[in-house]
Amino acid sequence: MELEKNKKKICLPRVYFITHRNERFTYLDSARLALDSGIRLIQLRMKDADKEEIKSTAEELQTICNSYNATLILDDHVEIVRELNLDGVHLGLKDMPIKEAKCILNSCQITGATANEYRHISSAFEQGADYIGLGPFRFTRTKSNLSPVLGLESSEKILSQCRANNINLPIYAIGGIEIRDIESLVNAGFYGIAVSSLILDSEHPADTARRVVGIFNE
Repeated sequence: MELEKNKKKICLPRVYFITHRNERFTYLDSARLALDSGIRLIQLRMKDADKEEIKSTAEELQTICNSYNATLILDDHVEIVRELNLDGVHLGLKDMPIKEAKCILNSCQITGATANEYRHISSAFEQGADYIGLGPFRFTRTKSNLSPVLGLESSEKILSQCRANNINLPIYAIGGIEIRDIESLVNAGFYGIAVSSLILDSEHPADTARRVVGIFNE
């Protein structure tokens, strides 16, 4: 799906990788693995880090993403996105309102929003959000203080409400997604999927990442 950004069209990839740190990977290593495997939409998410570490990591990752012609989204920190001129920001339900972030960022920068209910999507749409991450689809350990798990049935109902109200934003399924879920999620109407542990916790992360990309390229 293409977004019109100040006469510049941005095509959002359908596989969205969210960085994570575990015993095998740093934040940057996880992003490099995703990029090497063909993923071109990266979110830098560093909830436990201080702002200086986030800023320095974002600056380094921006250079890496540019070399892959990939889009870099930063979780939460609108001021860092503006200062470093990153591609965009992702805002959670308790973060800065979308409309406020839009006033701070330039018209070429992407603003994504988290949603757990239809009303969250409707509000984000009215405020000018460019895409939605809807979830959690299933329980996930990569995020604390989870909203209620949706599952497929509730997700389908929310997507149906969006279609009925002409909300045509790209909506990504997020939270505990497994390979076996992808076909059902796409059939339900999701634009794409956002993944982290699916790749990083697998036995062969690069192979898993390439498999996910390949499913959307079939």
